[in-house]
Amino acid sequence: MSSDTGINAQVAQKLREAADLLQQQGANPFRVGAYRRAADTVDGLREDLNALLQRRGIEGLLALPHIGRGLAATIEEILRTGRSTQLERLRGVLDPIRLFQTVPGIGPRLARRIHDELHVDTLEALELAAHDGRLEALAGMGPRRTVAIRATLDSMLGRVRGVRPREPVSGPGIDIVLDVDREYRRKASKGVLPTIAPRRFNPGGEAWLPILHTQRGRWHFTLLFSNTARAHELGRTRDWVVAYFYDDHHREGQHTVVTESRGTLAGERVVRGREAECGRYYEGEGRSPARRDPRVRC
Repeated sequence: MSSDTGINAQVAQKLREAADLLQQQGANPFRVGAYRRAADTVDGLREDLNALLQRRGIEGLLALPHIGRGLAATIEEILRTGRSTQLERLRGVLDPIRLFQTVPGIGPRLARRIHDELHVDTLEALELAAHDGRLEALAGMGPRRTVAIRATLDSMLGRVRGVRPREPVSGPGIDIVLDVDREYRRKASKGVLPTIAPRRFNPGGEAWLPILHTQRGRWHFTLLFSNTARAHELGRTRDWVVAYFYDDHHREGQHTVVTESRGTLAGERVVRGREAECGRYYEGEGRSPARRDPRVRC
């Protein structure tokens, strides 16, 4: 995006639209205000944002008032691509399969498998999967192809963090994730949540997808039912829940919560990739496999 198109104004507009959507969807006023303050900062900046990023890198954005690391990453994404993953999610138009195809070496078929099997929908989440072994574990990937994709993602995203996430981002505990999952499914079943119209698998443009913004301590959450091809194929669009979490600096992670269908946790809600922790959680609740009523849902 070039400076002659008024890039600062474009970035500020996107930040304000995100704030407006967060407010309409019932998000915490803290998050709404953070986006609006960031938009005001960008609007009042005399230097072109592209020039600032070129001159000082991500540290230049972080030095601006009201711009934390998460918002700096959002601004950098807009400058680099002209789009914001967060804003598209709030609008209901995010298309992760198309997004993943912007990474050299990832075609339509692999992009769909990544989204449906790894339950990720951002480049940051894909990069983490490339480092923690999940991407390499996909059939047909292998170490050489994974290393190439990881290097490409590192180059694409390196300006945002400056370091690669070799360890998973520390996120909320299992008890918190399962608690917000309960809140979301309860409110969705009562029809009290705002809904958005996802672009994928929704030819009629129906606003059917409930969205919840909620908070537990320092963690801010956005939750939606999974709208992946796999969820539709298996009839799990009212079971699989994607929980995005953000800290006070708006750094993001995500989990997918499902009803387990096999093993000792069958019938329980589990967080994909954290099944062992879920097992310990249920044992602590006095719901060990020997004592658990399979009709119970957390």
